[in-house]
Parts: sequence; C-alpha cells; structure tokens
Amino acid sequence: MNNIAVVYQSHYGTTKKYAEWIAQALDADLLNRKKVSVSELSQYGMIIYGGGLYAGGLLGIDLVSKSKFKHLVVFTVGLADPKIMDYSDIMAKAFPNQAYQPDQVYHFRGGINYQKLSFLHRGLMTLLKKTVEKKSDSEISAEGKAILETYGKKIDFTYKEMISPLTSYVKEVLV
Repeated sequence: MNNIAVVYQSHYGTTKKYAEWIAQALDADLLNRKKVSVSELSQYGMIIYGGGLYAGGLLGIDLVSKSKFKHLVVFTVGLADPKIMDYSDIMAKAFPNQAYQPDQVYHFRGGINYQKLSFLHRGLMTLLKKTVEKKSDSEISAEGKAILETYGKKIDFTYKEMISPLTSYVKEVLV
C-alpha cells in the first residue's frame, strides 16, 4: 500500500508503539507529529492520526482537526478500557468543526509507568487520584476507575491485535 501516513504524538511511548504496528501492517510512512506539517500531509491519500489522551484531550490533534483530508482515520490511546469508556466529549472537543470529521475513530488501551512520568504528570495523576477517591463508587467514571486501579504501578495494556479493525478498514477503503 502506498500513499498512507501514520502520524503520532506520544509522551511515553504507547501511542508510538501502536503507530509503528499500524505503519508496518499497512506499509505506510511513520511520521512524528512534531516533525510534519499540514502541507506535507496533504500529499497523502490517507492520514491515520494517533494521539494519547491527556486531561480530557487528544494530544496534538490540532494538526489534523482543522484541515480537510481525503481520508482521515484517528486512533486514541488512553489508560481506561475502551470497551467501557465514553469518548464522545473528547472527540467533540478534538473535532469541533463538522466539516473536518474523521472517517473512523478507534480507541486503544495504553499503559503507564509511574517511575517514568514527568514531575508535572505525576502531580496531575496524584490530584486526579485524590479527586476520584472523594467520589462514591457510583460516581466514578471508567477513567477514574482506571486511575485508581493503576496508580503507582507499571502497567502495559498494549496489544498488537487491537489494530486489526483499523488496518482492515484502511485496506477496504483503499482497495
């Protein structure tokens, strides 16, 4: 397959891992979001953008959310289980303009290693944990439960098999 760019922005590596797997499976160009421009991306027939979920937002999404591409597929990587997490608010915030919506969106589970978190991120996670702990069990979201379950640990929920629906979709579209 040609003419596919897999663009990613990753703080700690799980989004990059998924991007590498996807690029390899589709024989696509792998591009770091920090090193590519919209004009460079406009040369591709399909853009697959991956970003980590942080503080209710999608890392680096402004690169692709304000421009129209022939085909745009987005994947997110976060700590919460995608089977029970509601991403509608995050995606609405990431793509506020109805004219620039992605063709498809996929959500993958990442991981966390508290030993490698920056001072700022470690502090934010501590604040989040304390906020979640103040809630009753019925008030705790899927994301909140993931924070409590993984706090202070090294956890990796990445699985290569998770990319199969995304790569199948891209192959169908580009055939």
